Amino acid sequence: MTKAREPKPPRPKRAGPTTRTNPTTGAFQISDELWEELEPLIPAHVNTHRFGGGRPRVPDRTCANGNFYVLRTGCQWKALDATGICSGPTAHLRFQEWVAAGVFLELWRVGLERYDELKGLDWSWASMYGAMTKSPLGGGKTGANSTDHSKRGVKRSLLTEVSGIPVGLAVGGANRHDMKLGRATVDSVAVCRPASSPEHPQGMCLDQSLPRT
Repeated sequence: MTKAREPKPPRPKRAGPTTRTNPTTGAFQISDELWEELEPLIPAHVNTHRFGGGRPRVPDRTCANGNFYVLRTGCQWKALDATGICSGPTAHLRFQEWVAAGVFLELWRVGLERYDELKGLDWSWASMYGAMTKSPLGGGKTGANSTDHSKRGVKRSLLTEVSGIPVGLAVGGANRHDMKLGRATVDSVAVCRPASSPEHPQGMCLDQSLPRT
């Protein structure tokens, strides 16, 4: 006769709720100092549900963590689903809302002002340079890239001050000449630029394709 197996003792119940920790993604959480600057720039959410209900809205700071994780790592939005931060579609939708509201442009301006107060922007010399990247889903601002088999792409024109701090940015199609983006880049400077004077002259380093006027 076979001996009957003794039943296994029941597993002890957890004392509290489970918490999902991820040391990798935890290192990408935005700081309290950055959130203090970002939160006032986010427009108040208006509940459009006819009865004032609907699903609970994911907190703005959680979506901000997801947005900055994508921007810093370069991962796809859907990859956020595996990080435990928030879902990719939710973070992307909030990102689009904030872009339309000018949140990130205002955050850039505030960041430049804070840097100018702490260390000072050096306008004695500026540098402008452009780069082309692929953008198959970029929409109307894309153009045929002559260096990449005419695939759709964009050209970014960046203006920096002496220390390399970005102060201006313009985006156009990859087929747009650097000269046409030059003026737009200078006009996009996010903070007030002091006027040049004999005591404080200002110079600019340009690519050969840009005019020297």
